[in-house]
Amino acid sequence: MIKTAAGADQQALRVAVVGPGGWGRQHTRVFAGRPDTTLCAVVGRDQARTDAEASRLGVPGYIDIEQMLAEQHPDLVTVSLPNEDHFRPTLQLLHHGIPLLVEKPLVFDLDEADVLLAEAARSNTFFAVDFNHRYAEPVIRTRAAIMDGSLGQPVFTTWRFGGEANKGSSPHKNIIETQCHAFDLLEHLLGPIDSIAAQMTDMTYGAWSTIALSLSFAGGAVGTLLGSYDSSYAYQDTHVLEVNGTLGRALIHDTVQRYSFQRAGDETATTWRPGYFNDAGRCFHHTFDAYVEDMLTALRAGRPPQVPASAGRRALLLAQRAIESHESGRRVSVEPDGYAPLI
Repeated sequence: MIKTAAGADQQALRVAVVGPGGWGRQHTRVFAGRPDTTLCAVVGRDQARTDAEASRLGVPGYIDIEQMLAEQHPDLVTVSLPNEDHFRPTLQLLHHGIPLLVEKPLVFDLDEADVLLAEAARSNTFFAVDFNHRYAEPVIRTRAAIMDGSLGQPVFTTWRFGGEANKGSSPHKNIIETQCHAFDLLEHLLGPIDSIAAQMTDMTYGAWSTIALSLSFAGGAVGTLLGSYDSSYAYQDTHVLEVNGTLGRALIHDTVQRYSFQRAGDETATTWRPGYFNDAGRCFHHTFDAYVEDMLTALRAGRPPQVPASAGRRALLLAQRAIESHESGRRVSVEPDGYAPLI
């Protein structure tokens, strides 16, 4: 039992994880470790691997979602399967109306995204997607500098993020699977992107593994986005984000490692770095802990998730418009789609 803010007793939420390998281990770590949640089951696709993971965690393991639901009655299900395999299990779970968290990317196809969102709306299901980069301390500080006026009016932004390839059947895995974080975070900070012009290369292994985008924002700012599967996550500054405004500039290095703010004309800058004992602050994985805290607060309060599944569709729409720009050789407008961040 846990206590709510009002002091009433409340049962710990029973959480099942579909896809407990890979990044799914962050899901099982978080929900097994919180005092207000109980990891009740894991569901995989391979019996031996699922049994091994279930044994490690001390929970029942299943390879059939329907059997798990019938026997465990979870209050929340999370999906962290390989990224191109989200659609069918997500739709299956939405048919049951159980609160649901799905890893990014939501799906690879806009029509599939629309099917999922329509089913969630029909059943009024709590439906979240994991864009955990929003919860990194440097990102929080950058957004605060924009919102409180310290940075002034944003004028331009630059994003660079890349590492080793995560190959798959789609030739656009980089832009859909990895740079979805870029699209979500840039709009979270600067508002809607209204046009995209794209260059892409497939020179290394036949997929569009490195992309360079020119962006225009509805608020007047412009930006560049460089995303690559032809780099290395071992490099320092594998991720760099700059937001330059009329009054100052914010810089983020490696998502969680360093933030600096400098006022225009001032030769000194203010820098945040995680302190000696701040292991959570310097750990990228702990951005998911912060995301889950926010998500569960909304779920318990009966509110929509702070990062709804429609944010996943929005990132996919931006990726598709970039692909259209590359294929057509022209700048492509991005239509409004009704999505607006809650935070």
